[in-house]
Amino acid sequence: MSDQSSAPAAAGVLPSGASTAGTAADNFVQVVDVVKKFGETTAVKNVNLAVRKGELFALLGSSGCGKSTLLRMLAGLESITSGKILIDGEDLATLPPYRRPVNMMFQSYALFPHMTVESNVGFGLRQEGVKKGELQDRVAAALELVQMSRYAKRKPHQLSGGQQQRVALARSLVKRPKLLLLDEPMSALDKQIRQRTQIELVNILEKVGVTCIMVTHDQEEAMTMAGRLAVMSEGEIVQLGTPNQVYEYPNSRFSAEFIGSTNLFAGNVVEDEPDHVYVESPELPVRLYVNHGITGPLGMPVTISVRPERIALTRKPPEGTYNWGRGVVMNVAYMGGYSLYHVKLDSGKTVVANVSSLAISEIESPAFGDEVYVRWSASAGVVLTS
Repeated sequence: MSDQSSAPAAAGVLPSGASTAGTAADNFVQVVDVVKKFGETTAVKNVNLAVRKGELFALLGSSGCGKSTLLRMLAGLESITSGKILIDGEDLATLPPYRRPVNMMFQSYALFPHMTVESNVGFGLRQEGVKKGELQDRVAAALELVQMSRYAKRKPHQLSGGQQQRVALARSLVKRPKLLLLDEPMSALDKQIRQRTQIELVNILEKVGVTCIMVTHDQEEAMTMAGRLAVMSEGEIVQLGTPNQVYEYPNSRFSAEFIGSTNLFAGNVVEDEPDHVYVESPELPVRLYVNHGITGPLGMPVTISVRPERIALTRKPPEGTYNWGRGVVMNVAYMGGYSLYHVKLDSGKTVVANVSSLAISEIESPAFGDEVYVRWSASAGVVLTS
């Protein structure tokens, strides 16, 4: 993503209080020790979060992890059991939903079927009593921003799913919110349209410069769109960082398995130095070697995470005394530019390798039943202690 603070503002839809100059505040949205209980069930557990001004931030997790409940508390659709939420320094506790500087775009889009596109976009402004001339200008600017001006007189049923999403976005932005909330924004779109729309939506939000928090269970969507993301599980944030940080350096088995796919090797630390660690695992004939140290005693049980794209296949035994195993190809899934190989090691462990078409051609395309070796570099593994 590009630097949002330098993106030009679209005419007529600049959020209130926004500026085209300067750096966004690091604590523009603050979630402080927030708890939400439904009876005896705690849906959100002491969550702390700071979102920067102009940032597109994602809450990522599976169903029931608390991400949608947290979003609804930001919108004022759910009350807070304890803790507080501030936007631009203002405590939202005493503000009803209609007075909050927040707008929410629902996954169903919630467009009025009997209204035209321009009437849908202008509905909130009419409710606020905005004068006709200003209303028309702001609606026109919002439709121009999402490239829907020529569809202004159509009804929602005359639009595609992607076009309806743009109308819903225009309706959310036209009120100039300080914070825009997106609830599973791509869930109603098929895969091809979704991939294209992700980039378009990011570009629109960057032009406006609005601060945005989105909720999604789709890892690819979060990593494509967000500058930072928080992985949630059982009402808590388990990891927070940029998509690269969370993917390349997971802090737990849960994060490693939830973000993308990975191979996990269980073992015990047998040597730990500042610049490397050796782990013995019954799943491999050799030691695992990672080129950084860890904090913990010898003998400590750990798990090594190795992403499928970091694993290479060979026909000949690898040189060296670490990070390889021998096995038999059990399945091959052709994916176009690469193939996914499932290799069953002598120990019974199955390893998944993502192998490019070029690399496959260099080892004569191993097929089902072929004996192969898997190997990876010292920098490919991440040591997980939890």
